[in-house]
Amino acid sequence: MMLQSPQNIALRVIAMEAEAIKGLGLLLNDNFDRAVTLLQHCKGRVVLSGIGKSSLIAQKIVATFNSTGTPSIFMHAADALHGDLGIVQEDDVVIILSKSGNSPEIKALIPLIKNFGNKLIAISGNDQSLLALQADVF
Repeated sequence: MMLQSPQNIALRVIAMEAEAIKGLGLLLNDNFDRAVTLLQHCKGRVVLSGIGKSSLIAQKIVATFNSTGTPSIFMHAADALHGDLGIVQEDDVVIILSKSGNSPEIKALIPLIKNFGNKLIAISGNDQSLLALQADVF
């Protein structure tokens, strides 16, 4: 069997990724507009949170927001439940990332954010999760 060259493998991966990115346009709806509007009118910071791999993605988003002039901070979901929830201030918008939207830490964090009156944006792979259903914007 003839092995493919690294260049051919890379070209195939790039083509697959390009197709996946094109498919993202099908997922945009009015919720996208609502999320952008919330972020545009945010008088505080954007607080991003997650658990596991989602927390790593949230940290990257924070770095990108800060480098483009949008004040933001990362709050690990587990740490929030053990004292770090004080990071969230009155005018902040909170974005929680979670693949399932149903992890125990996320489930415990949602009502605390909602009780503070902060707007909550959810990014999740599960539109029937507690996170998706409780968020102001999914």
